[in-house]
Amino acid sequence: MIKAHPDLIVVGAGLTGLTIAERVAGELGKNVLIYETRGHIGGNAFSYFEPNSGIEIHKYGTHVFHTANEKVFEYVSGFTKLNNFEHVVLSNHKGTLYNFPINLNTLNSFFNLSMNENEAKTFLDSLKEFPQGRAENLEDKAKQLVGSDLYESFIKGYSQKQWQEDPKNLPSSIINRIPVRFNSDSRYFDTPHQGLPLNGYSAWFESMAANKKITILLETDYFDIKKDINPDIPIVYTGPIDRYFDYKHGLLGWRTLDFEHEVLPVDSFQSAAVVNYPDLDVAFTRIHEFMKLYPERKTAEGTTHIMREYSRSAGREDDPFYPMNRSTDKEILLKYKNEKVGNTIFAGRLGSYKYMDMDVAIAAALTLYRNTIIPLLT
Repeated sequence: MIKAHPDLIVVGAGLTGLTIAERVAGELGKNVLIYETRGHIGGNAFSYFEPNSGIEIHKYGTHVFHTANEKVFEYVSGFTKLNNFEHVVLSNHKGTLYNFPINLNTLNSFFNLSMNENEAKTFLDSLKEFPQGRAENLEDKAKQLVGSDLYESFIKGYSQKQWQEDPKNLPSSIINRIPVRFNSDSRYFDTPHQGLPLNGYSAWFESMAANKKITILLETDYFDIKKDINPDIPIVYTGPIDRYFDYKHGLLGWRTLDFEHEVLPVDSFQSAAVVNYPDLDVAFTRIHEFMKLYPERKTAEGTTHIMREYSRSAGREDDPFYPMNRSTDKEILLKYKNEKVGNTIFAGRLGSYKYMDMDVAIAAALTLYRNTIIPLLT
């Protein structure tokens, strides 16, 4: 049942919207109404259990929670416990698997060497091609950091497929830092807290939304009912900022993803939960094998579920995933930010036009709640 007079409206039931709603309802005791266009909560981290195999499928690609922020970890721990999964990503270059991010194993295997840590540091320094300060695009920056061979093999093709743009035309900010380890640590993240919700992402999100003061309307487009909303009710909007203004200043550059699912009659398809494919002669960017995210779970024998991921430019009808942040996008974004919006607050990855990991989105939402929402509602 819809609350007759919600104290706050939230547009979008992703992690940002759920965090705001949970705090407002749980700590302030206020009524929150959430409008969500999709048929589920949790945004791009949503997952579901495939009934025949029992495998948990991440609908929008693999999501592994990780953080070094103790306050965020404490907050998340109030709704779910994590398993002990540590994410390892491999990169399939010309049929050979390498650790990625680049580590000592990658360097030794790729260059057919047997270096120790100090030797590897000196060797990588010898590969770097551009002096500090000259990197003006993604390609120059990558060559500055790891040299041509590693760039051409692991980064160039993947970046070109991810952004559908020559890396020479992409800003260096996309790849400000390429993580390189000079030991054999093969984990993708080195944060102290990492793993997946023991009972699945949906259980985590449902716990966040369990307060009876929170009402969620799924498959409801905010813009279809916007005209009927009481203008005095404050709104936290987590959708695309350009959509909010009906694209009056232009469409921001977004990347979207397409997914191709396949159920295979084998116990295992690949050596890790995620394998990147950086070569340009392969259309997809990576393959996910979801059963490997929960090695402690028992699923149907002789069955695995894989998903190929493809990247392309997002149009108005697509779900935006990654902001492109080109110079033209920054100009358009500034125009939107200068618009008068009354009692609407923009938040989250889409509302801020800023890519955020899950922990960053939660941290930003908690800060917004403390600094802006509490004074607004009390």
